[in-house]
Order: sequence, then structure tokens, then C-alpha cells
Amino acid sequence: MASYLGLEKNISYYTIPAAVVLALLPRVYSGLTGPGKKVFDGNNPRLFTQALEKSDLDKRLKGRLQRAEAATANAFETLGFYAAAVTAGNAGGVSAETLNNLSLGYLVSRIFYTWIYIWGQENRKWILVRTNVWGVSMGLTMAMFVLAGMRGDAGGI
Repeated sequence: MASYLGLEKNISYYTIPAAVVLALLPRVYSGLTGPGKKVFDGNNPRLFTQALEKSDLDKRLKGRLQRAEAATANAFETLGFYAAAVTAGNAGGVSAETLNNLSLGYLVSRIFYTWIYIWGQENRKWILVRTNVWGVSMGLTMAMFVLAGMRGDAGGI
């Protein structure tokens, strides 16, 4: 059966490297190529947020760059859990269509989450939306684990 996305093959494993790239993009924006490049020290990248605080960049830009660093950290904090869920779903025999939908949904939610975290939060009304989007990404991840566990009992999902 073809999915509504037009994908018949399982692409879920390919979304793990895509998630790594998405995790790195805020760092590329904030320190490697973006406005914080003059403050970023490749010898001490973990001190970037402290260097930003001491920099002469304007307060709004500093906030964006610090949130970009936090978005990268958050992405890497959830990445292992996501990769394990994709692996569990595949090992458990969850259908390719279901895994494709869940894994692509995860990537879309992470893109939206990152945008909200860096730029959207300048309007404080978006903070709750960011939390909810994070919850969606984790719900999609949990669904892979649950479906993998149910697969043995349900005879196919």
C-alpha cells in the first residue's frame, strides 16, 4: 500500500542523519557562519554562550544566538531517544508507512520547534507553543516504541 506521502519504501533510518543535520543548523547559524561568528571560539565552543554574554552584540541578537545554542543542545538531548525509537520500530516490524509518517512528522516538528525557539520566542506567546511542539516530537518518538511493543501482540500495525 502506498502512503499519502508517495513513499513505499522505509526511509525512517535515513531520518536519523537528517535529525543530526537539523540539530547542527542552529549552531551553524549562531556561531559558525552567522552573526556570532566573531565571538565563537572553535577551541572552546562550550564557552560560546558565556562569550556572547560579554560581547558587544545587541541584547536581542544575543538572545537569539543563546537560544540557537539551546536549540542545538535540546536537539542532541533528544536525538538518542529518537534514534532508539526508529530502531525499535524497525526491529519490531512496524510498517514502513507508519514509520515514515512518524519519523517525517518528528523532523517537521523539530524544524518548527527550532524556529520557535530561536525567532518565535521574541513574542512570549510562542513559549507555550514551543513546549507543545516539543511534546508532539516526543509523542511521535514514544509512538514508535509503543507500536514496536504492540507489534508482537497485535499481529501487525
